Amino acid sequence: MAADKDSTKGSGDAGRHDDLGPGPDDGKIRQGPESSKSLKYSQEVTSPEDEPEREGRSLATTHHEVIRQWAEEREGVPATVEGTEHGDHLGVLRIDFGGGNDKLRHISWDEWFDTFDSRKLNFIYQEQRSDGQQSNFFRLENPNREDA
Repeated sequence: MAADKDSTKGSGDAGRHDDLGPGPDDGKIRQGPESSKSLKYSQEVTSPEDEPEREGRSLATTHHEVIRQWAEEREGVPATVEGTEHGDHLGVLRIDFGGGNDKLRHISWDEWFDTFDSRKLNFIYQEQRSDGQQSNFFRLENPNREDA
C-alpha cells in the first residue's frame, strides 16, 4: 500500500486527481457566533505548504486540496452516513478510513466539497498526535450553528 500512498503526491498526482484548489473561502476558516473554542485555538492552514507549529497542534482549514491530501495520506475516502440524507441532499459527512462501518457510503470529493461548502463548514484536524504518531482526528464544525 505504501506505493499507492506515494503515487498521490508530486507530479504523479496530476494523472489521478486535479488540484482541488482552496475552495470558495481561499482556505480561510469561517467565523461565526457558534465558533468553538477548539476552532479559536487552532492554527489556520490556508495552503498545502503550511506546516503545523508543533506536533499535536490542532489545525483548521476550508482549503479543499489540504483536506483531500490529508485524508488520502491516511487512505481516507469521502463518505456520507446512510440514512441521514435530507431528500436528495447528502447527510452527515465523514471520511472513511476503512474501519468497516457499513453505514458509510463512499461519495466523490466533488460531492463532499459541494456539501462542505454549502453548509459553510470548517475542517478541524491534526497531522500528528503529541507523541509524533500520525493522527486521523478530524471534526467538521459549522460556526453559525450549534448542532453542526
